[in-house]
Amino acid sequence: MTVSTNTAEQTYLDLCERIINEGEHRPDRTGTGTKSLFAPPQLRFNLSDDTFPLLTTKKVFSRAIIHELLWFVQGCTDAKKLSEKGVKIWEGNGSREYLDSIGLTDRREGDLGPVYGFQWRHFGAEYKDCDADYSGQGVDQLQDVIKKLKTNPYDRRIIMSAWNPPDFAKMALPPCHVFCQFYVNFPNETPDSNTNKQQKTSSRPKLSCLLYQRSCDMGLGVPFNIASYALLTKMIAHIVDMDCGEFIHTLGDAHVYLDHVDALKEQLVRTPKDFPKLIIKEERKDEIKSIDDFKFEDFEIIGYDPYGPIKMKMSV
Repeated sequence: MTVSTNTAEQTYLDLCERIINEGEHRPDRTGTGTKSLFAPPQLRFNLSDDTFPLLTTKKVFSRAIIHELLWFVQGCTDAKKLSEKGVKIWEGNGSREYLDSIGLTDRREGDLGPVYGFQWRHFGAEYKDCDADYSGQGVDQLQDVIKKLKTNPYDRRIIMSAWNPPDFAKMALPPCHVFCQFYVNFPNETPDSNTNKQQKTSSRPKLSCLLYQRSCDMGLGVPFNIASYALLTKMIAHIVDMDCGEFIHTLGDAHVYLDHVDALKEQLVRTPKDFPKLIIKEERKDEIKSIDDFKFEDFEIIGYDPYGPIKMKMSV
């Protein structure tokens, strides 16, 4: 038996196995049915040295992760804009049939309402439709996070929330990953064994991110969420001139859909490989001064050698 050095991914796999074996059978909104555990131990991923926690025991659609995150950062809520880039993960929730089924009959197809991007960039603004211009409206939480990291990195309020109950009725889907907090570790002074004096280390501050996710689709959604928030941390760290520390994932209702069980059992017998690296291309680093400057082409994933893909159906 091969022993993996990738303990972070193995911890994720062990949790999936525990949910399958010990989880409570629970009905769910989609009618599919799940096995569920509440508030299991946190998942932790080291992001230092450009490490990118993209699962290796199945091929993860990294292109979709990057495009979706940039779509969030833009504040966009139009699923069609994402579909145009070949990323169709929001099409089910933006379909005419689905929007009509939840009472959003006046919403055009693809208009998801005030979902993640809107809450990140325009929290509190009145949502009209996905085609409106919201410039200067609401609270730009993402820019506020960046401002605090630059001006008061010890602040305990470096937080971004997508949880906005007054807007739920307008959303195609209330947020699953709802709340993240950022924390900066500063290099400690270390004792010099020769002089018995303190010497400052040369390393830069490290930015870590803690995510609380209320609803966690372990098979299909969580691998996306892990990589997405790791990438967001990497992007913000670049803007505020820091290195990356950790991504910590706190899960609420951690569940496996019943129609994912067989697929996950196939994944569970695979031994995790080392995570790849994700870098911001050198030729663009100096040009990216704002969170809005990032483009899809700015990122390069190095050394990703996953097992083959495993198909899992998305429950809508």
